[in-house]
Amino acid sequence: MEENGRIPAHVSIIMDGNGRWAEERGKERVYGHASGVDSVRACTEAAVEEGVKYLSLFAFSEENWNRPEHEVHTLMELMVKAMRNELPVMMRNGVKFVVLGNRKRLSDGLNAMIDDCMSQTAANDRLTLVIFLSYSGKWDMLEAAKKLALELADHPERRADVENMRTEDFSGYLVTAGIPDPDLIIRTSGECRLSNYMLWQAAYSEFLFTEVLWPDFRKDEFRAALAEYAKRDRRYGKVK
Repeated sequence: MEENGRIPAHVSIIMDGNGRWAEERGKERVYGHASGVDSVRACTEAAVEEGVKYLSLFAFSEENWNRPEHEVHTLMELMVKAMRNELPVMMRNGVKFVVLGNRKRLSDGLNAMIDDCMSQTAANDRLTLVIFLSYSGKWDMLEAAKKLALELADHPERRADVENMRTEDFSGYLVTAGIPDPDLIIRTSGECRLSNYMLWQAAYSEFLFTEVLWPDFRKDEFRAALAEYAKRDRRYGKVK
């Protein structure tokens, strides 16, 4: 990758295939989720090594709350355990940890663990690891619209500012404010859809869909995705 220097600033991954991976091995779906934590660690380390500045992971969607209660509970327990175990690694590797999403739906214990990890890693600057938890793209845009509407209601004199608002101004109302839009979005497991993920932010992202199931997606697969990205010609609607 260093030959051409085309390292994406922001790589995002829709982590898919944990349940299928476990079922193929005669295990319960939660076994796949636990194995997927190792892939998170591997890709985070690869991102640091390759000079990626932002790595975001779609961990749990708003729609995932509709899954069986046992699976949801186990996933939440895994997240707490993973944060506790990975904190020393993040500190050693200079990783800043951020969680975005509808955190009102999370337990007090999980929110406390998130706040602690975010606080302890806040000064790290080699990589920002963004975990999207209880998130959906439509929810994000709706919340942004609500913020804007309430702001205008409190300050009607700013109507002209709203009427002249640019897309980059509206981006500041999304939960990803201050984070660059993803250059590359990877989805594992062979599915070819966004599944309500970063619908606004993905407008000009490059996409890579791979058959590899998430627990098998490690450093080699991450680096192969970066190599594929380096071949892409990003024109943003222009002619080169």
